[in-house]
Amino acid sequence: MKNVALIRAALAALAALLVLNNAQALASSPDPDLDLQIHYYSKALTPDGVTRESRYEETMLRRAGHVWVARVLPPNAQPAKGHGHKEFNHAMLPRHVALENSKLRLTYVDAHEKQVIAIPPSEYDNVSFDGSWENAYHLIDPRLVLAMPLSRQASAVPGARWRERVKNGQFHRVLWDEQKQIALVIESGDQAATFYRRVEVKAQGGLTRALPWRNLASYGQKEYADFLD
Repeated sequence: MKNVALIRAALAALAALLVLNNAQALASSPDPDLDLQIHYYSKALTPDGVTRESRYEETMLRRAGHVWVARVLPPNAQPAKGHGHKEFNHAMLPRHVALENSKLRLTYVDAHEKQVIAIPPSEYDNVSFDGSWENAYHLIDPRLVLAMPLSRQASAVPGARWRERVKNGQFHRVLWDEQKQIALVIESGDQAATFYRRVEVKAQGGLTRALPWRNLASYGQKEYADFLD
């Protein structure tokens, strides 16, 4: 029994060392530029027995120090009408997250009004931003992914592996592409089937050359507070 315990301890130490080495290797290698198409789906069962579903799609440009995300709007989508003043709808405007000298900057871009709207950290919650560069750049913090056990679920994507954690009746699954350093699928829900969320990511074949954040020199600058009553 003592030998078995020693073997288990050695295997656990080896696994921890491999995770650490893998994390260090990933941190030291540059992440590839990506153009992504992201599909979001969620389903929730309300206490009064109503099932609510939502779907939407975004595009994302990932470059060193920059993440640009834009909602894909169907042709028949109707923009919300204001009430006497210009309203700020963060879901409808492209989001630019930039990291320079370890300092994160969040702005939204209104191409119609030619304005760049700066969001201070105190207002991140109001635009559904968690303040994490790792989550913006990778869709989920790679450290959280590496901390999840490998799943038995087979992956059909070369170089990508499933990781999964089940705890207190809830599950989290991630299909992680180790070469691209991006989550290809993120799933979460509960075993009672009261809620489920899935994020599915597809990398585009080519890369956008005309990067939108390079064309903002002539835009006006506004603050989020300018839109508050």
